[in-house]
Amino acid sequence: MSKVKMSRKSASLDMTAMVDVAFLLLTFFMLASQFKPKEVVSVLIPASVSEFTIPEKDIMIISLRNDGAVFFGIDGRPSRQRMLENIAKKYNITFSPLETSEFIKMENFGVPMAQLKPLLNMLAEKKAPAQNGIPTDSTNNQLGDWIYAARLANPKIRIAIKGDQGANYPAAKAVISTLQKQNINRFNMITSLKTIPKAE
Repeated sequence: MSKVKMSRKSASLDMTAMVDVAFLLLTFFMLASQFKPKEVVSVLIPASVSEFTIPEKDIMIISLRNDGAVFFGIDGRPSRQRMLENIAKKYNITFSPLETSEFIKMENFGVPMAQLKPLLNMLAEKKAPAQNGIPTDSTNNQLGDWIYAARLANPKIRIAIKGDQGANYPAAKAVISTLQKQNINRFNMITSLKTIPKAE
């Protein structure tokens, strides 16, 4: 008896729906992701051989520009909002909801208190104003007030100084003495990693 041959048909699979889903997911992630904003201050950090890394959260960064201007920032939007509330009480200033929302978006800033509200309003209008640093002199040390307000907002915060390699010594000394006046003697210095020379 002869065998009956079954006709073989090639299986076809319609991939159109899967390609559509892939492009929809790609589009969603591109539109929903937030890009890291451009830093207000560019700092060329010195190199060192230390391999200790600073934590990614609960961190306060005090940046020192090459002209000695001081910039300040902490991570975490809830901490920034609490810090702004603390500083507003100290200086008896009221911030609008729009100004508060602009402040909590900022990674760091560098203006005196008198210029903070105009800065926030300019940022709300999508303008990029010049920032000339937070005062650190002995008669008007606003950096110390920001440090205190940040520590009240987040007691677990760790402190790091990110100084430009061209910054002058008196500016760095003013920042360190501001920390010491609040009994802060432990802080990190942010540097880039330099390779350790091999022993011959």
